[in-house]
Amino acid sequence: MSIRDLSAHPFTHLDSSGQARMVDVTEKQPTVRSATAAGFVACGQTVIAALRDGSTPKGDVLAVARIAGIQGAKKCADLLPLAHVIGVHGAAVDLVIEDTGVRVTATVRTADRTGVEMEALTAVSVAALAVVDMVKGLDKSVWIENVRLITKTGGKSGDWHRPNE
Repeated sequence: MSIRDLSAHPFTHLDSSGQARMVDVTEKQPTVRSATAAGFVACGQTVIAALRDGSTPKGDVLAVARIAGIQGAKKCADLLPLAHVIGVHGAAVDLVIEDTGVRVTATVRTADRTGVEMEALTAVSVAALAVVDMVKGLDKSVWIENVRLITKTGGKSGDWHRPNE
């Protein structure tokens, strides 16, 4: 199926000839929007023990990852070529040590012309990468999994929530 065959469901980031473009949101009115994303850094028991007792060699893993995630949300448009530069008016990154790893959740808020789903996903991804970076000296087998959008609010498409979460 060609790009032109998809006219019933056009891709907003493609022009009429199928070339990538940034969607023009100039005429849209700013509205309050939010998005929450989550992910998980799977870790072995050595890492979990070090995280719980604060003995990781590089310092406070969760604090560094939290700040890295917030910075990731603010730098999203620098990383994704078709993402809009928007005002990140709020960003919260939470990390919870569990028995098999670290759960990462990020909520990003704005009052702008386009949503913050990519910013929330970037925040989770960068925070998870920071965890990996901080613990890789203890265990090189840690991995990131299940990064996903959980919920979004606002905008023309309205609210959305991932079922069963």
